Amino acid sequence: MLLIGNNWAEDHHDVEVQDEFGRRLATANLPEGVAGIARLHELIARHGGEGLKPADVVVGIETDRGSWVQALIASGYQVYAINPRQVVHFKERYASFGAKSDKGDDHALADMVRLDRAQLRPVAGDSEQAQAVKVVARAHQTLIWERTRTFHRLRTTLRECFPAALNAYADLTLTSSTDALELLIKAPTPATAAKLTRAQITAVLARHRRHNRDAKAATIHTALREPQLGLPEPVTAAYAATTAAHARLLIALNEQITAMEVQVKAHFLAHPAAEIYLSMPGIAEITGARVLAEFGDDPARYTSAKARKNYAGTSPITRASGKSHHVQARYVRNNRLADALQTQAFSALRASPGARRYYDKQRAREVGYNPALRQVGDRLVGILHGCLKTRTTYDEATAWSHHTQPHTA
Repeated sequence: MLLIGNNWAEDHHDVEVQDEFGRRLATANLPEGVAGIARLHELIARHGGEGLKPADVVVGIETDRGSWVQALIASGYQVYAINPRQVVHFKERYASFGAKSDKGDDHALADMVRLDRAQLRPVAGDSEQAQAVKVVARAHQTLIWERTRTFHRLRTTLRECFPAALNAYADLTLTSSTDALELLIKAPTPATAAKLTRAQITAVLARHRRHNRDAKAATIHTALREPQLGLPEPVTAAYAATTAAHARLLIALNEQITAMEVQVKAHFLAHPAAEIYLSMPGIAEITGARVLAEFGDDPARYTSAKARKNYAGTSPITRASGKSHHVQARYVRNNRLADALQTQAFSALRASPGARRYYDKQRAREVGYNPALRQVGDRLVGILHGCLKTRTTYDEATAWSHHTQPHTA
């Protein structure tokens, strides 16, 4: 058996090859791409001998994505994706002063897959369809997060230089209303906005098919003409350029989010498990795609519903030492998955009578809003695990049958 620590960077990989007794056989700095993988295969062949099987090669690396990882999996090697925080704590075995180097990291990764392999999680064998869903679902969510950040930057800019715009466009949500953004680009300062005619405002609203546009145009026209505190001309010009830049970026983000949403739905609906996910209460195409993307579809990845709940971060964690015993929420978790599951749990309160009863039961026990919602999500993860395991769609009566009657004291 050969153990390989693979410390990756943007353009190269530092690797260390060990035998099963921990002896260092070789180290190398490999380029990214085909040439680097070819050299890695040569190293393995040179030190493994003719009888070495691909499954006898174990690789530890700090990522589970990318063409390099896929090439390792395609070669038949055992690949373990290791959290960088685990590597940092593992290196404390060598010294406690916290030194950091690429050579030290590849040695630690090789030692980890040699000594602690039973405690590590191998890279999931997700299908190509699930990987595609993961790529587009994450990209779509990242664009939405970026839109939110850009909106807050725009709002901060307007609050400093043009607060009347926030009141004038209050009915037109700046995050997604292209008409309000176009008006800001056309007139990004108080002086230029005051010169906008009612006909110009109405034309922009009509182009975006706004209802009651005459009344809205009148309101906006009046608000933009309110007296405002001014700033020096150079400062106003700088703020105008900043406002227009943020507005143009928001328009572009809105267009790309809409386009990516089409891709998310197409890839998700093409997956064989889409029907099961869509049968769950509180899940539609986007939420279902996010949950599928983060859970993956490797049937051997989660040995039980408890394992899936632990990965989702919905199940509590216990900290016990001596007489101290605390049960609390998991905060070290997959945040994208946790966000999707909370969205599902919230929507399920209206879509599923069983989920609503379960939530009300927790609230009756004086459990807070978020903990109660998290417990609903935890229960839904367990139901999803059962549906995926048996390849059956969700059934309301079966899912909540043992929660229909109150428990005896």
